[in-house]
Amino acid sequence: MKISSDTITTSCPEADIYNRLLDLDNKHILELGCGSAMITRDIATGGEGRRVTALEVDEIAHEKNLQIDDLPNVRFDLAGAEAIPLEDASVDVVFMFKSLHHVPLELMDRAMQEIRRVLKPGGLAYISEPVFAGDFNEILRLFHDEQKVREAAFAAVKKAVDEGLFELVEEVFFNAPMRFENFAEFENNTIKATHSQHSLDDALFNEVKAKFEAHMSDDGANFLMPIRVDLLRKP
Repeated sequence: MKISSDTITTSCPEADIYNRLLDLDNKHILELGCGSAMITRDIATGGEGRRVTALEVDEIAHEKNLQIDDLPNVRFDLAGAEAIPLEDASVDVVFMFKSLHHVPLELMDRAMQEIRRVLKPGGLAYISEPVFAGDFNEILRLFHDEQKVREAAFAAVKKAVDEGLFELVEEVFFNAPMRFENFAEFENNTIKATHSQHSLDDALFNEVKAKFEAHMSDDGANFLMPIRVDLLRKP
C-alpha cells in the first residue's frame, strides 16, 4: 500500500471507479459522511434492490438531508463512523468518500473496527481519500492544511490491513474532475462548508481568491483532484 502515486493516468468521475469495482444491486449499503447526499442519490438510484443507510455528523447537512422525500430506499441518521448505529454483520458494502480524514485522529482506529463489525463476512469497504497534491490542494492548504489528517487516515487503513481486520482487494489512484463556476461558489462550498470552521483575515482571503482566480477560464475554474481508493474485504 502507498499513500500517493506520481503516475496517475486516469481522470474520471468517481462513480466510474466504484461502479467498476463493485456490484451494488440488491445490497445493503452504508455511506459514512454523506454530506449533502449527492453521491448517496447516485448510489441509491443507480440500480435495483439497493438499500442505503447514510450517516452524517454535521447537523446542518443532516437536517437538510431529512427534507429529501424522493429517496424511499435511503435512511439518513446523525452518527459518526466511530459509533455506527447498525447491528453486527448487517451491511454488504461500506463507502467513505473523502471522509475518513475528518474523523478525529484518536477515533480513526475505532472507525475501522466499527466498519469491520457492521460488514458481513466477505463484505467490502470502499475508502477514498484525497492525495495531498494538485492545484486545488495548493489553494486549500493556504487556510486548511490537511496533510497531517490525511496521513493519519492512510495509516489507519494500512494498520487495519496489517493487523488482519481487512484484506486489501485493490488500491486505485485516479484524478477526479472538479469545477467551480466562480470564486463565489468556491467560497460557499469550501471556505464556508458547514462541516468545518475557517476564519480568514482579509490578507489571507485575498491571497486565496487570487490563487483561485488564476485558474479561471470561460468555463469556470477546473481542477483535477488526485484520489486514492482502498478497496478492503472483511475476511
